Amino acid sequence: MDLPSGSSGPRTGPSNPDGVTEPAAAGSSRSPAATQQPLSRYESQKRRDWNTFLQYLKNHKPPLTLARCSGAHVIEFLKYLDQFGKTKVHVTGCPYFGFPNPPAPCACSLKQAWGSLDALIGRLRAAYEENGGQPDSNPFGARAVRIYLREVKDSQAKARGIPYEKKKRKRGGSSSTANVTATAPNTAADGGDGGGGGGGASGDISSSEPAPVTSTV
Repeated sequence: MDLPSGSSGPRTGPSNPDGVTEPAAAGSSRSPAATQQPLSRYESQKRRDWNTFLQYLKNHKPPLTLARCSGAHVIEFLKYLDQFGKTKVHVTGCPYFGFPNPPAPCACSLKQAWGSLDALIGRLRAAYEENGGQPDSNPFGARAVRIYLREVKDSQAKARGIPYEKKKRKRGGSSSTANVTATAPNTAADGGDGGGGGGGASGDISSSEPAPVTSTV
C-alpha cells in the first residue's frame, strides 16, 4: 500500500514518497543515478514506508526524533494507519461477528489487516538497520510491537471468522507432506477486501510481493 501522504497534520506523507529524483529537463546532462538499476517493488515499498514513518515522527505532537522512538510510538503509528484501512473488522455485537463472508454490509469500521501490518513492520525493521540503527535498539523489533501484532491477529481472526493456523495435508501414497496455509490476510494490497461484507483478507499496506523480512509474532 502507498501510505497516506499529501494532507496536513499527521496525515502528511512525503511529497515524493518513492525518493526518486525527478527526470532532468531535456538537454541537461544525465546524472549517474539515471544509469542505475531500478529498485525492486519490495525496495521501493520499503523506501516509501520509511519516508512516511519519518514524516509521521516529524508531524507528531510534540515532534519526535528517531533516536527517541520506542515500541510504544511504533504501536501508535500502526493505530494511526487504521483510519486508512480497507479490511472490515466486526465488533462483538455485530450480527456478522465471526462470519468470513457476511451476506450484507454493516456499520463496523475498516482497519488495516493483520498481514498488512506484519509485513510493514518487517520492512520498517529492515529499513531502520539499513539507515544506521542498531539491532538491539530497533523499536520495530520491540516485544511490545510483537505482542500488539499478535493481539491484532487473534482479534481479527475471531471477528472475521478466519483461521490463521497452518494445517498439514494427510500423507497419501508416495506423495509428500505439504503445508497448507488457511485463509488469512495476505501481504498484498488491501484493495480487494470490499468494505461492506469484509470478504477478502488481503493486507492494506504491503506490495503484491511478500516482504522478505517479516517480524515474528
